Amino acid sequence: MKFVAATYGTEGDTRPLAALCRALMDAGHEALLLADSATLGAASALNVPSVALAGDIKGTLQPTLAISGVVAGEQGFSGTANALARIANTNAEAWLREIVAAGKGCDAIIVSGLAAFAGLSAAEHLGVKAIGAGFIPITPTAAFASPFLPPRYIPAIFNRASHHFVNGMLWRAFRKKINAARTAVCGLPPRHELWTDHPMLFGVSPSLLTDSGCQPADWPVNAHAYGQWVPPSSINWCAPKALADFLEAGEAPMYIGFGSMMGFDRSKLLSDVIEAVAGRRALFYPGWSGVDRSALPVNFHVIDETPHDWLFPRTSLVVHHGGSGTTHSAARSGVPSVVVPFAGDQFFWADRLRRAGVAADPVDGRRLRASSLVQGIEFAERAEVRARAQTLGIRIRAEHGLANTVSTIEKLMSV
Repeated sequence: MKFVAATYGTEGDTRPLAALCRALMDAGHEALLLADSATLGAASALNVPSVALAGDIKGTLQPTLAISGVVAGEQGFSGTANALARIANTNAEAWLREIVAAGKGCDAIIVSGLAAFAGLSAAEHLGVKAIGAGFIPITPTAAFASPFLPPRYIPAIFNRASHHFVNGMLWRAFRKKINAARTAVCGLPPRHELWTDHPMLFGVSPSLLTDSGCQPADWPVNAHAYGQWVPPSSINWCAPKALADFLEAGEAPMYIGFGSMMGFDRSKLLSDVIEAVAGRRALFYPGWSGVDRSALPVNFHVIDETPHDWLFPRTSLVVHHGGSGTTHSAARSGVPSVVVPFAGDQFFWADRLRRAGVAADPVDGRRLRASSLVQGIEFAERAEVRARAQTLGIRIRAEHGLANTVSTIEKLMSV
């Protein structure tokens, strides 16, 4: 079978979808990945055929533009929704054209991220099956509130309603432009309601979603969470000599990295991080932040992109922004976290790790202080926290996210 996977977002959105494409190819199928050009490194490394979609996510995240203003500001969910809508609405027609062109002759379109509505429309136009893929659990449930809302401020009785509220708000933000694109590109009638009937496959761990370690019991039959989608093990990955030498030179360092986050006060963040680390050995991944590497003291070793499944087990703890991918990789590796969320679903994942007992209260990235980081690090260094992290890691490594997802896709295609 031939699959086209379409997503739009940061590397955290594209990397697991590249892993799914690779798994489908290893199972004997064809797969093509469409995503922003700056995020296709994982596809290249996995030899997954790819095509760049219109847009420039890295440019959009620059400090003077949309999302970075949300990261640095106090706008909450409405600001995040508006920033995401600006990206999707600007590119809706181009994405739909590109997905339709790539999808001719395919058997199904796997839709994800900001390109999901365009992908669903393309599948409708081409008359092929649409399969949703996601790394944020947005299917309504009473088990937890919408990941896009502050987790501690939603009474449990409103959990399910919060999902419907957020999903509806996002749809209203995207609806006008996607309907215009449907008409212009495909001659399709406008949609008035949000899509809900297609299968939704989440590349997230059920061990983080509920205390029972299972996906929410009230999810409909079309929603599944089997575990993180990670590519074939990088256990034999060859580290650069400088990194290998640093790791050999002393005790396990902590890892510090904030992925694709941009728009914050770089110098203040760096100053607070250096103060909180207090001379300990540390690995620092600049990501897309653009921080001044030369300002780091000698106890820091700066790294480029490094496979998390190889690196994190060699660290003492992971300081990160709470993106879905990094959250799962830290938990999977059996090490504690210090979570510094900035926007969107990052506060949800920070709370998931807190509930699992492998991270302290999150350190709000918009109000970062060295003293708060110190508290998070001290919590992560406790023996009982390390033990809980190791136990959680064993559970998550026992999940077979990709294998079960591929099996489910094959079953869906046989119906």
